[in-house]
Amino acid sequence: MELFRSLLDFLLHLDTHLFTMIVDYGIWIYAILFLIIFVETGLVVMPLLPGDSLLFAAGTFCAGVINESGEKAQLNLWLVLVLLIIAAVTGDTVNYYFGKTIGLRVLNWKIRGIRLVKEEYIARTQAFFSKYGSRTIIMARFVPIVRTFAPFVAGIGSMEYNRFIRYNVAGGLLWVIGLTLLGYFFGNLPFVRKNFETVIFGIIFISLLPMVFEFVKTRFSSKYSS
Repeated sequence: MELFRSLLDFLLHLDTHLFTMIVDYGIWIYAILFLIIFVETGLVVMPLLPGDSLLFAAGTFCAGVINESGEKAQLNLWLVLVLLIIAAVTGDTVNYYFGKTIGLRVLNWKIRGIRLVKEEYIARTQAFFSKYGSRTIIMARFVPIVRTFAPFVAGIGSMEYNRFIRYNVAGGLLWVIGLTLLGYFFGNLPFVRKNFETVIFGIIFISLLPMVFEFVKTRFSSKYSS
């Protein structure tokens, strides 16, 4: 529960926390950002780490952010783009091999009797694959939770690696470049700066819409078919 509270606080005050981290950790902030994106995409047991919102916030800081005290925190745009693209692509690749080697045995992993991986998440991801095929690897980049499970399910389904890596790279490029540049160009607009938390929630809400739509559609289909 404490971990969940800390994660929620980090999400709610992402701009404040990121500002402090950039000032406190200096160049090591790039390693921290790399690690968060890599873990969120690469470890099937960590689907709740910030992805879309973190990329947007990182892009905002690439344009430079000045706090009320006049202190400035800034990231290098090209370094952020290159490192986080690598993190996203390698994360998905590791996750793919987890799926290929471990498979559904991951459903038996528990801590204090609590499953680390929910079966429903895998089921939803498989539904995406059924509808969109290999394109799921690209589309899932923009859908929290499904993003973490898509490469894992691709590995379970024995998706050919040469096909997977093409979609993996394309999705990683679109996801990282798109959201980071969105933050870079719009994150420092006065309205966005004053309502940063709301904007972050908006990004999370929009990214969740495809999953909500699929869930509602499935419920209605099963209701009328029965």
